[in-house]
Amino acid sequence: MLEAEVEDAENLAMAHWPIPVDLFVSKKHPSLPRGLLAFADSSGNILFRLNSLSHHPKKTLRLLDSAGNPLISIYRHHDGSWQGFQGDDGQKDLIFQVLRVSNKFARTELEVFLVAENHQGELTCDFKVKGCHFQRSCTIYKGDSIVAQTTLMHKLRQTYVSRRKFQLTMFPSFVDPALIVAVVVIFLVNGPKKSKILDKLPVSI
Repeated sequence: MLEAEVEDAENLAMAHWPIPVDLFVSKKHPSLPRGLLAFADSSGNILFRLNSLSHHPKKTLRLLDSAGNPLISIYRHHDGSWQGFQGDDGQKDLIFQVLRVSNKFARTELEVFLVAENHQGELTCDFKVKGCHFQRSCTIYKGDSIVAQTTLMHKLRQTYVSRRKFQLTMFPSFVDPALIVAVVVIFLVNGPKKSKILDKLPVSI
């Protein structure tokens, strides 16, 4: 099973898949301790998982691959901005910065700036994230193109939809899937306080 997970992660990391890829996001994956956020494929194989570094002085999250190797370390700053660094929790190789544009109960908007694309002159936004934290719904845009979306998992004849598990769809592109997952994580963590209080309640449809 582990070999299959590693192979799936390596294939996904090629980042130029020809068809949309669905990952299923939950804190209740059977192979992980309860409370750890996992991104799994349709067969239940974990491709990405998230660890929180509680011992670190800053609020730090670490995105790992299926084998537990650190991919991106995510830091939150007091002004509400975020930074993502390559690999472990050392602040050396900056990959991206995320700024919060709007953070209301029904609407959250973020702007993502890639360091590699902004090394000369003024910062230019590379991705925009728009969505509703309460609905676990967001869309990541690169220009006018949709790179990825998150949605709740609705079922027929279901009156209430749980927010404990939802779906991430990544559309064909050359964007690193680890970057997409990291941005989704920031969107989830960045919800307004009122939304976080209501997180355990189901959504009525």
